[in-house]
Amino acid sequence: MPTTSATAPVSVLGLGLMGSALAAALLKAGHPTTVWNRTASKTGPLAAQGATPADTVGDAIGAAPLVIVCLTTNDDVRALLAPEAGALAGRTVVNLTNGTPEQARELARWAAEQGVSYIDGGIMAVPQMIATPAAYILCSGTDEKAYETHRPTLAALAGTKWVGDDPGAAALYDLSLLTGMYGMVMGVVQAYALVGSAGVPAREFAPLLKGWVGAMTEGLVPGMAEALDSGQHLTDVSSLAVNQAALPNFLAAYEEAGVSGELLRPLQGLLDRAVEAGHGADGLSRLVTFLEKG
Repeated sequence: MPTTSATAPVSVLGLGLMGSALAAALLKAGHPTTVWNRTASKTGPLAAQGATPADTVGDAIGAAPLVIVCLTTNDDVRALLAPEAGALAGRTVVNLTNGTPEQARELARWAAEQGVSYIDGGIMAVPQMIATPAAYILCSGTDEKAYETHRPTLAALAGTKWVGDDPGAAALYDLSLLTGMYGMVMGVVQAYALVGSAGVPAREFAPLLKGWVGAMTEGLVPGMAEALDSGQHLTDVSSLAVNQAALPNFLAAYEEAGVSGELLRPLQGLLDRAVEAGHGADGLSRLVTFLEKG
């Protein structure tokens, strides 16, 4: 009997927190799921849910036409898959390991040489979000047909978004989105450190911080995109000159409070360079151009 998208078999290589969440979601959606992990004991909880543990990587690959890989680094992916090139031929690999765009392109070139369809993916979720409406996976590669074939299966994990035929596109989008997240997280960390230095409970401050960050990003993100695409950086909101003059107050306050300013201090040099180059009247979007090399 031919399999349908709801019963298509899948193999998952790598059972860390994310890999385990992926495998559990596939099982819950009814997919026969074979799992492999270097530490075999990690297959136990999934076996209890109905997964089939594989003794070897080759056994896992041979069990399904779709192989999902979720390891720590792309070097680990290459080392794991290279000895199994023959078994992988004719199958599709969806690599959900975090890495750089160029690493994704290198893996795609290697896969093509082996006759393997390769899809690179970036998971925009933490493990607890897998199989919820909040999660989505960015996908890219030279074989969009393979993506369309397996998209119904991938839907058991999260919504998917195809971002192009450049195998490095998913990693580019992934790292760019995570960069925005880390910038926000570092600002939140710095804010809690400063307010906490005065003994203010974090729980008391949290609603104010959440509301402020949300309100600022709602307008800032699309507004900055418009400025960048149009090349019109002039602003009547908060100019680079104003921010340049204000930042020393932040750094001084951190010093007075006994809090390190290392997370925000690099911004001073960037503001100084932009203002000295004659862009003091521009908005913060102008700083993007000062991060570009060449």
